[in-house]
Amino acid sequence: MIGTSIFIFSVIVAIVLIPFANTKWKGLITIMIVCINTVVSAIPAFKALNGTDTLQVFAGSIVTGPIPVRIDALSGWFILLISFTFLTGAVYGTHYMKAYKDQTANLSFHWIAYIIAHASLIAICSLQNSVAFLIAWEIMALSSFFIVIFEHNKQETLKAGINFLIQSHICILFLMLGFIGVAIKMNSFDFAAITAYSIQNPLLTNLGLFLTFFAGFAIKAGFVPFHTWLPYAHPAAPAHVSGIMSGVIIKIGIYGILRMLLLIRSDYTTIGYVILFFSIISGIYGVMLAILQHNLKKLLAYHSIENIGIIGIGIGLGCIGLGTGNHLLTLLGFAGALLHTLNHSLFKSVLFYAAGNIYQSTHTMNIEKLGGLAKRMPHTALLFLISALAICGLPPFNGFISEFLIYSGMLVGLKGAIIGLLWTLIFCIFGLALIGGLALLCFTKAYGTVFLGSQRVLFQKAPGEAAWGSILPMYASTLLILLIGLFPAYFMSLLSQPVGLYLNKITILVPTNETFSINTLNMISICAFGIFGLAAFIFLIRKKVTDSKAKTIGATWGCAYTGNTDKMQYTASSFVRSYRKLAEPLLSIDKKKKDLHGIFPSGGEHETHPYDKAEKWFVDYPIKALTNLFNRFSFLQNGILQIYILYGVAFVTLILVTPLIYDRIIALIHFLNQL
Repeated sequence: MIGTSIFIFSVIVAIVLIPFANTKWKGLITIMIVCINTVVSAIPAFKALNGTDTLQVFAGSIVTGPIPVRIDALSGWFILLISFTFLTGAVYGTHYMKAYKDQTANLSFHWIAYIIAHASLIAICSLQNSVAFLIAWEIMALSSFFIVIFEHNKQETLKAGINFLIQSHICILFLMLGFIGVAIKMNSFDFAAITAYSIQNPLLTNLGLFLTFFAGFAIKAGFVPFHTWLPYAHPAAPAHVSGIMSGVIIKIGIYGILRMLLLIRSDYTTIGYVILFFSIISGIYGVMLAILQHNLKKLLAYHSIENIGIIGIGIGLGCIGLGTGNHLLTLLGFAGALLHTLNHSLFKSVLFYAAGNIYQSTHTMNIEKLGGLAKRMPHTALLFLISALAICGLPPFNGFISEFLIYSGMLVGLKGAIIGLLWTLIFCIFGLALIGGLALLCFTKAYGTVFLGSQRVLFQKAPGEAAWGSILPMYASTLLILLIGLFPAYFMSLLSQPVGLYLNKITILVPTNETFSINTLNMISICAFGIFGLAAFIFLIRKKVTDSKAKTIGATWGCAYTGNTDKMQYTASSFVRSYRKLAEPLLSIDKKKKDLHGIFPSGGEHETHPYDKAEKWFVDYPIKALTNLFNRFSFLQNGILQIYILYGVAFVTLILVTPLIYDRIIALIHFLNQL
């Protein structure tokens, strides 16, 4: 109770103090409040991960009934990763927002919304009452909207924010349908009523209930085809907001799906197939579109969709393990999904923070205009590289560990699988391998174009490294990226309680070797140290050899080309041209080009503009159809005052006459019944 009081009181203090503080103190107050709420929520979260749940029951109201606030192992895991990312985001954002120090009122509102978003996410992970849950979800949606549209004077930012807000409320609509459906039958808004409802109903009904919740949570998580808001909102937001949106706000959709799997008793095998279907499509489609992007933040946004797909694959495998009674498949599936949720929050926040550093140094996110930044921004370049390697699933970084667990689950599931499951798992292995290969292509393009080579355009001010206040939170996240890669067994042990919630739901039908994953992870840890040791040894030898020789700097050899050699380097588009031509039939790409002629040509142009085909099918076409339908009734709005008065008279008359007509119909029905 004391912790809850401190939590609420700190948010109120922030709302009161921030508007009256000067620009410097607004950010510092935000950091302090986020720190306090992180500590207050981390204590019960760590207890839950050690097997001790925290439960408080508030009186509520006549409508809601008692409101339980419970932090179990699943809540604890998400609370910790949410708080860590919000804390690094607050530190980074304080320095990032110095560029907007003149916008005092706007900054006040931004930081208040930031604190409220953090508090609402923790509340969502703790509340066990559907009405209170929906209120917290609505607060989260509104506060997220306000921090996204910080630069609301830009039309594209406001448009992206409104798109995000509309789709957030479509998400809430699905959640309301599910919660109200249960409440009508069970006369309770408690989450326990969902479990009681599912016990009383057939599996098919429960499957429909789960799919209703899944649709709502999938919109927030960004599964294809529910993802269309995400590639617009991430680039529109400030860098630290993009980091927390991709790192944790979309993950609250994953939390919702995992929570419903604990509450609803259903056909888990069918649920697993459904989740796998959406996840494989999300992973492949997301990375395919990411490769073609010219805006660095939009490229990273599509990679969020890809990684949501990878997390979904783990959840799908875990569900199939539940349905088939395969203990090890359940363990590896859910453990891989939960660990990748943390991993993605770490490396994706670093990537967005790096993009923010680049933007403030060059004032552009167009990859085609960047180049050679590694020499001018060495810390940003190094941290971006480590995170890029991690997101591609390469050892010895954290992304490899979670993807290894998911791969292991698929290989375990192959043993003794029936023909349908066998082909599904083979397709999943192929899909995940394809996702990893395409991710390598994408980040080779992104890192090579942005940080290597020569500068492509001249900027008014030479690019330079960001301040240490922006670099330190990136190093903090990178440290965790390395620790998870080096000590995977420890983090796997932290997952024992969250994964145990799902393992307790099944009867073990397939014998397993409990030490399989831990022994394998220990071997991976040893190999990871070996990779670092070998790299350090080679670096020392290189340093010793090169230090004794004189260093000269010269122009890159142009292969006898006497023109501007800077123009010989790959552009981002030319680097992925072969891929683009292969993927063109599956994607929507508009091209504009002007052919080149002569030995030293000038004036040539070649532009490609990728567009999301799913957005065209599921958003553009339905909106166009609705617009055409409503246009058919445009004659009603004709500007004639007398006609508008007639509409009012007709409406009032209809209201007065309807009850009389209803009474006559009822009387006629009674009369006919008597006959």
